[in-house]
Amino acid sequence: MTQIVKAPLFEQLIAHAQSDPASFHVPGHRYGGAFQTGAEQQGRIEALARQWFMPLMRLDATELSATDDLHHPESAIKEAEQLAARLYGADHTYFLVGGSTAGNIAMLLAVCDPGDTVIVQRNVHKSVLNGLKLVGASAVFVMPEIDETTGIPTIPTVRRIEEALMRYPQTKAVLLSNPNYYGMGVVLDDYAEAVHRFGIPLLVDEAHGAHYGFHPELPRSSLRAGADGVVQSAHKTLHALTMGAWLHMQGDRIDRGRLTEALAMIQSSSPSFPIMASLDISRAIVEEKGEALFHASIQSSKRFRSELGNCCSSLATVDTLSGDASHYADPLRVLLTDRSGAWSGYRLQQELEIRGCWAEMADPRHVLLLFGLQTGERDVEFLLAACREIDVLIKSDAESEIYQSVRANPTAMGCQTSEGRSSGDAVQMGSEPVSQPVSFARSHSRASEAVPVEAAAGRIAAEMLVPYPPGIPLVYAGEQLTEAMTKYIVRLAEQGAKFQGASDPRMTTVRCYV
Repeated sequence: MTQIVKAPLFEQLIAHAQSDPASFHVPGHRYGGAFQTGAEQQGRIEALARQWFMPLMRLDATELSATDDLHHPESAIKEAEQLAARLYGADHTYFLVGGSTAGNIAMLLAVCDPGDTVIVQRNVHKSVLNGLKLVGASAVFVMPEIDETTGIPTIPTVRRIEEALMRYPQTKAVLLSNPNYYGMGVVLDDYAEAVHRFGIPLLVDEAHGAHYGFHPELPRSSLRAGADGVVQSAHKTLHALTMGAWLHMQGDRIDRGRLTEALAMIQSSSPSFPIMASLDISRAIVEEKGEALFHASIQSSKRFRSELGNCCSSLATVDTLSGDASHYADPLRVLLTDRSGAWSGYRLQQELEIRGCWAEMADPRHVLLLFGLQTGERDVEFLLAACREIDVLIKSDAESEIYQSVRANPTAMGCQTSEGRSSGDAVQMGSEPVSQPVSFARSHSRASEAVPVEAAAGRIAAEMLVPYPPGIPLVYAGEQLTEAMTKYIVRLAEQGAKFQGASDPRMTTVRCYV
């Protein structure tokens, strides 16, 4: 007999909505009842909101005896988290309504005290740096490996992690980001074994891997490799709403009491029930459909890679698989590039958007395409049609003197060939393989000033510079700017990269300590 797959939180919210509850509590929209005025009394925005928002509002509840409490789950949320843990092979899974950001910060708060040291790869997401700031901890930065084909940074070698552990035995944890934004990762079994020999936990930001392990052609999750804490953004590749994520735990190297306390501090006391329900839905659908859920998307990505070469001579996809059995590449992520290097990834992204194709992100050399759930033949045809038009534009550019000069010297416009490793420049600029501890204790007393980027080499940065996406810091506050760094920043800004949170959005200046 086929077992019925349940989504306890989602089903409980439906049952509550169907009971036609009289709301005398928050939220103020009263399950969408605020839009129940007559059509003749509705303004334009109210009518649009009723059409688009009202169905979701029926599930937008608060902490009631009928709905449960995220910060003290006893019924539907508790069961939903247990089912997620069972599916992923974790001892405990926590629902996150603040994305993987909340999970990364919570893990650091759970394992560190002010002044403690954590080993971190340099190319981590900014949420890890923010977590270190909140703790007041120090980071030992370890340089990642650079993929030889693409120049894209992945994660440090296990030997380099062991070197850092031996140099800094007081370390409280190792935190790695695996896979990177491009879906390139490393099997972590040896890392877990090495870290555990020192009696500390391995924490993994696996934000882009919520779908891992559910299809033969998908990578295996870091949980299966023995990581102690793993964060996954279910909204990136599954059915969850944006900000829906999971924090999976296993073993006893992380204090669960401290972790629960940390999550209560950094997550809202009024968490979104639609987001939590979408996590429950995501888990239930994966459990019910298994590998069949990902078949169409994997086949579509294969078809696009195969057919692009038949219809476009200027555009190409980049193979991100190194050939090393310990490395993997997510088949749902496709890197698109101009073969000559004359067009930057940002230019390609703009041209795709003009034609209605919105990519995940771009860098100086590539456009990253994510083939989400049920991406099918129609989607591939639409994308190929856009690529054919762009291919014609690139060929017309080939007749121009500018194009020929860039093709002869691709570094002149920052559009390096793969051998130039343009994507890896940001993490190669004079950094040591294993750094000394860098304190993230917060200080508001030091004065700073705006300095033209071109003149900032040798100065100490007073702000973190983060191109977004992917959200990987190029420069940390307190780090000395080098000439290579400033040139790279100028190049990115000229090509249209956006720097999230920068004091000067145009990146003509950077704040430096006086």
